[in-house]
Formats: sequence, structure tokens, C-alpha cells
Amino acid sequence: MSFQATRESIRGHEVPQWFDDAKLGIFIHWGLFSIPAFAPRLAHVSDAFTQHYPLSAVMTPYTEWYDNALRVPESQSAAHHREHWGDRPYSEFREPFEEGLRQWDPAAWARSFRAAGAGYVVLVSKHHDGYCLWPSAVANPNRDGWCSRRDIVGELAAAVRAEGMKFAVYYSGGIDWSFNPRPVRTLVEFVGSVPGGAYPDYAEAQVRELVERYSPSILWNDISWPAPEKRMLRLMADYYDAVDDGAVNDRWMPRNLALRAIGLRPVQALVDRLVWRHIRRQVERGEYEPGLVPPLPPHCDFRTPEYTSFAEIKQRKWEATRGMTPSFGFNRFDGEEDYEDPTELVRSFIDTVSKNGNLLLNVGPRGEDASIPSPQLDRLATLGGWLGAQGDAIYGTRPWLRAEATTSDGDAVRFTEKSGTVFATVLGKPASPSFSIEMPAALPTDVAERLEDGAEIALRWSGNRVELIDAAGANPIAQSFAFRPRSK
Repeated sequence: MSFQATRESIRGHEVPQWFDDAKLGIFIHWGLFSIPAFAPRLAHVSDAFTQHYPLSAVMTPYTEWYDNALRVPESQSAAHHREHWGDRPYSEFREPFEEGLRQWDPAAWARSFRAAGAGYVVLVSKHHDGYCLWPSAVANPNRDGWCSRRDIVGELAAAVRAEGMKFAVYYSGGIDWSFNPRPVRTLVEFVGSVPGGAYPDYAEAQVRELVERYSPSILWNDISWPAPEKRMLRLMADYYDAVDDGAVNDRWMPRNLALRAIGLRPVQALVDRLVWRHIRRQVERGEYEPGLVPPLPPHCDFRTPEYTSFAEIKQRKWEATRGMTPSFGFNRFDGEEDYEDPTELVRSFIDTVSKNGNLLLNVGPRGEDASIPSPQLDRLATLGGWLGAQGDAIYGTRPWLRAEATTSDGDAVRFTEKSGTVFATVLGKPASPSFSIEMPAALPTDVAERLEDGAEIALRWSGNRVELIDAAGANPIAQSFAFRPRSK
């Protein structure tokens, strides 16, 4: 169908089935910031807001925000830079980054992602520093040649598709520090720093170029969109018409009066005081929820909570977005203790899927040699190993009547459903050989299949409670059981 630049028309777009079925995507934050690879040591991005609000925009654990932090002399990043890099400008990280590309093997990356069980890959084509990972024909008026000489986007797109996965691009539409050099210190200053002037035309031209060259299956915008709603809807309509299986995320808040007002310094100061007071009160009352959930824009295909998740089944499709450490970009100072426990990573993924979510799990490659650090590859392998045996409880499924239950041994259970088959996944290895689960509804079957080895498990029903006889398997991470309809 042909889409029009109206809310009514755009909202007629349906989430593509491939996205709903894929469940696992790989995010890639990689760029000039991967050379210094430094950020303040915080356990969670929300700590920047609750503990360091006056400098929250330079205290995030995100290494990809290094360019802005350098411009704030009192920041930890600026102090680190002076010690290790002297007065070297951020732009000079371009040469070592592009030199490291000599060792880059996009096909090897794609094989690792496929082996992890991913169905799609989202590459950061341009982050907030404005540096583009493709040789863009849209010239940056403020930094000459501010793009890669090598077509990183194109090469990775080809490698990913060769492995049977979908390819998508992230683009920082709301923030570009090459157009807005004034440093930002607080969350409100950050949100209010969307560039005007020539930037809206520049951003739109680049996104259209990405669509024309690479046909990405997702346009994953970040922060906001610098143009008014009508222009934004026109861009979305043209994208949907160009890419049949396309989708857009929820970070497309168009330029409006509120965003323009927040760009004014007197307004920022007032709003900062209100936001900081609100956060303090929430923390004092124990009501503060860590993580970031974007405001709902005029249109999106799916939601993207960041370093957090939804506690209940959501009708609207969503995607939990997170790194393996508190940073998306590579932080060279991260040790094993900074990485998410592999077991908990798989279990949180299962929880997300049971509530109508996908997991967009980030990898942060090194800048100097384009390699993916071993702790990240290890976690991808853990995911791939579990999904290889029990992925039938994940891929292509939808939420069931309820997401959660608990076994008689106290283990958490998550439910999914596909084509009449209900899957119950126990998060852990049951302590008892036999155990029971209170199901949302009784099912017309007397046996279940243990997915890890295909064993047939006898069932004993009492109302909605079912006992699984001699069901405990070997996998300590999670064990999935398929309740398939009886054959007629």
C-alpha cells in the first residue's frame, strides 16, 4: 500500500511479522568513541540522574558520550583525556579508528551474531558525535569529511543478510554535537540541545540516503526528530513505501513548541530545578524506577525501554534495549565483574519475550582493532547455546494468558504460546525431579516435551495445577516444556 503523511495513514502500518518472530537483535555501538573508550564508573545509567544530576549528561556510564564530556572541564572524562591524550581534539580519533578497520571482518561478526540466535542487527550509523559510518554524499557543513572512507554500513549489511538476518540502522536524529558544540551538563540541557538551522535538512537527507542505499528493515532513531511532525510523517511514509518489511521505533518525537522552549537557557534552568526535585522525591519515597522509557511519539511500531523492562504483558510490541555492561560503547576499563551475569541475561531475555518484547542486546567492539571483546562473545555463545536447544519456546511465539507463575519448588516460570502449543519455561533447574505449576488454564494434553533433550514428560492435572513427573533436566539456566495439543 501507499502511505500518506498523516497520522491516520501512518498508523495503519502493522509491525512486520519478522520482527515479532525474531525476538533477539544485536545492537552495535562502535565509532571514534571506541578509541578512548572511557566513561565514569557507575553501575547504571540512572545513577547519573539520581546521584550526579547537575552533571548528569557528563556522568553517564556511556562511553559514546565522550565527545560532549570533553567540553566540560570539570568532568571525569576531561580529566582522563588530559592525562592520557593531552590536548588532542576528539576529531583526531578518526585516524586510529579507521586504521583499525584494516583488521575488521564483518563476515565473522555476522557469523557470531547468527550463532547467538539473533534475527536482526542494528548498527549505529551515526551517534551523537555526528561521525558517520558510511561515506555519505551529504556534506557536514561544520566538519569536513566527517564520515568513514570505508562503507561500514554497506559491508555489514551484506554480511548480515548473507547469514539470513535482517539489517537495520540506528541514527541519532535528535542530537549532533558537530552542529551544536555547546556542551550540555544536565538531562534537560541534553534534551533541549536539538540543533536547528541547517541540521533538520541535513538529518533528513542522510536518513533518506541510508534508506536508498541500504533499505534497512528498521529505522531506529534516537532522542527526537529535528523537523516538525508533518515532515517527519512524510519521511516515514516514504520509508514504508520503499521498504516493505520496515519498522520504526518510538524515539521520533518531532520538533514542537515544548522542545523549542526547552532549548532556551532560562527555561532549562527552571525545568532542571523541577526535574531534580522530582527525582529526589521519588528516590526518597522509594518510587524511582531505574532506566529510561521514551515518551510516546505521534507514531511508532514498537517501544524501546532502555536498561529497564516492562513488568507486565504489553499489547504494543516492545524491545528491551541494553548493553552487557552499563555502557553501550566499549569501555576498556570494564572487567568481568562489570558484565551482566550470563545466566541472568538469558533469563531476563525469556522474561522479556513472555511479555511481548524483543531483546536488542548491544555489543561494543574495540576501536583500535575492530574486535569484539571476549566477555561479550562469551555471552553471545551462552545465548546461542540455550536457544539452539530450547529456542522453540522463544522464536515465533506470542504472550499467553499470563506471563508468570511459580513452581512448587519456588522457581519462576514464564509462559509463551505458538500455534496452539503452550511453553512453560522454568528459570533455573528444578530442585525436585517432579514439581507442579499453577497454569492460567488447564490444557488438553497428558504429556509435555522437555525441549532440551526431547524427553516426553508425564503430566498429572488437578484443575489448573499440573504436576510434571520426573521432569527436571540438566540445564541450570532455564528449562522449557512444550504442552502440545493432542493429535486428533
